[in-house]
Amino acid sequence: MELGIYSFADVTHDPVTGRAISPSERLHNLVEEIELADQAGLDVYGVGEHHRPDYASSAPAVVLAAAAARTSRIRLTSAVTVLSSDDQVRVFQQFSTLDLLSDGRAEVMAGRGSFIESFRLFGFALDDYDEPFAEKLDLLLKLRDQERVTWSGKHRPALAGQAVYPRPYQEKLPVWLAIGGTPASAIRGGSLGLPLAVAIIGGVAKNMVGLIDIYREAARRSGHDPATLPVAINSHGYVADSMDEAIEDSFLPHKATMDRIGRERGWPQLTRGRFEAGATPQGALVAGSPDDVAAKILYQHELFGHQRFLMQISVGTMPHDKVLRSIELLGTKVAPLVREEVARRADERHSPHL
Repeated sequence: MELGIYSFADVTHDPVTGRAISPSERLHNLVEEIELADQAGLDVYGVGEHHRPDYASSAPAVVLAAAAARTSRIRLTSAVTVLSSDDQVRVFQQFSTLDLLSDGRAEVMAGRGSFIESFRLFGFALDDYDEPFAEKLDLLLKLRDQERVTWSGKHRPALAGQAVYPRPYQEKLPVWLAIGGTPASAIRGGSLGLPLAVAIIGGVAKNMVGLIDIYREAARRSGHDPATLPVAINSHGYVADSMDEAIEDSFLPHKATMDRIGRERGWPQLTRGRFEAGATPQGALVAGSPDDVAAKILYQHELFGHQRFLMQISVGTMPHDKVLRSIELLGTKVAPLVREEVARRADERHSPHL
């Protein structure tokens, strides 16, 4: 089981102190957080792509390249690349360059995105949502697999055997498909034989079991072995020394963020009771002491049999020292508990019954 973190580089007011963090400070903090995650033994760090004033992460590959120079083993991924409003050739070149700088640690997590600002910013119509994504994903995978590509589509100029450089350090640049709760997206991922990253940020985790079953069945029907296709669960979370401390530290930043987005989307305001309900064993919020967090990840592993878990720790602006402490606990306390138990379960499954 791989464990890691993802961030959108929030640049909002701290709801406790009222202090606003600058984009410069937040990005320097983010690189320090990735460096600590590497030192603490975590496996993956993801940086999201957003084009809004409340996030400083419009160019994930640049942030990850800075982190590559200060880390040695942690994998570096977008979380996600909004492929629908980007150019596939440039995405491939950027992450191939990151792969070379990091000696083979780069990944692309491709998705349609949860916000729409990038569409208008780069001149795309909002009704062009799914078709461009499918077409651009097709070209990205061809660029990954072939040095010279002949391709044509509706949403980008054709390629007539051009070579695209640089080629990555890895033989094939890993491309994950990131989805929310849409069955059609799960089917797409399985049919293409792509690793799947599923965002679970609300409700009850077990409600996603059917979605992952759909993905694995689509893979099987398309001739792919589901056992070889990794699944990642991406969730909000926070690790502290106790459950009470985790709730106290993370509730107000989380509420400020979800209420701000909720005003745009018509969601009700987040209450303390609903937040705490999310931290119960069946809820989507992976928060608590190291033992609490490990138990929830392992509970979800029983449901999904996934190979990777990524936690968004800083949902909203939190004090940098608290974020660093949470990263340290995830890497040094939670990860060993989870890995040991997952390995034990695997040994138990493969042991002959007496």
